Amino acid sequence: MMTDPVADMITRIRNANMIKAEKVDIPASKLKIEITKILKEKGFIKGYKVLKDKKQGILRISLKYVSGGERVISGLKRISKPGRRVYVDKSHVPTVIGGFGTAVLSTSRGVFSDQGCRSEGIGGEVLCHVW
Repeated sequence: MMTDPVADMITRIRNANMIKAEKVDIPASKLKIEITKILKEKGFIKGYKVLKDKKQGILRISLKYVSGGERVISGLKRISKPGRRVYVDKSHVPTVIGGFGTAVLSTSRGVFSDQGCRSEGIGGEVLCHVW
């Protein structure tokens, strides 16, 4: 049994990125798919697919590299953990590396990036930072 599936997802992406893998497979869930949508929207990954299997499905993420093999994702960090949840209100939504990165938040209205939370005027649980 896995204690923190989001941390597992982040670690798999980080490890695949370090070895410059083309794709990474992760057990799918609704939350992981929403996080992946934000990564795609912000340009950190090429794309993703949800593959059907006899269990929960597999989320296949295609990682993105610029010309010369330079990584687009230079860092991923899990912020809120099962032992220590981190919540912010709308006035304290974090900026990552002066706006060059993205914070992913889980709110009462769904999963949003830090920019989305600011525009909607909502806060929530800070899931991770990507830069």
